[in-house]
Amino acid sequence: MTNTTTSIDRKDLIVKIGALPGQIEALVQGLTAEQLTTHYLPHEWTVAQNVHHLFDSHANSYIRCKLIATEDNPPLKPYDQDQWANMPDASNADIAVSLTLLRGLHIRWVQFWTSLKESDFARAGVHPENGAMTLDRILKSYVAHGEAHIDQIQRTLASTE
Repeated sequence: MTNTTTSIDRKDLIVKIGALPGQIEALVQGLTAEQLTTHYLPHEWTVAQNVHHLFDSHANSYIRCKLIATEDNPPLKPYDQDQWANMPDASNADIAVSLTLLRGLHIRWVQFWTSLKESDFARAGVHPENGAMTLDRILKSYVAHGEAHIDQIQRTLASTE
């Protein structure tokens, strides 16, 4: 995809945002607590940490998007994703709540994305590490973020075979 995002490109990206929870649910269906919480790959998160992180990260991004849509150039607060991933609520094998939250969040996020006018996608917030972040850029980056975590989960599960 080029740097210019068309409304057709955006529709495709929004479909991908909507599909992510189902893709994650299919990947983790039937996994044991051991499969969810074992560090199979060095320097990679467990499957459970990936699932919990997806909700944490996408919830942060959803709030950032709402701030951008309602304020002029709002500051966007970063967080330490590794510290969050190591917290007890983000590293345990009980991923059911995170899967439910991710599904609900993505339903709302799709509603958000589809409600925007074309000109809204140029609205931006300012992230201290990443600079200006337009809604267009966030949409693209969070589709890629979800795909990267699908890949990480698949690689982790493949390493257990």
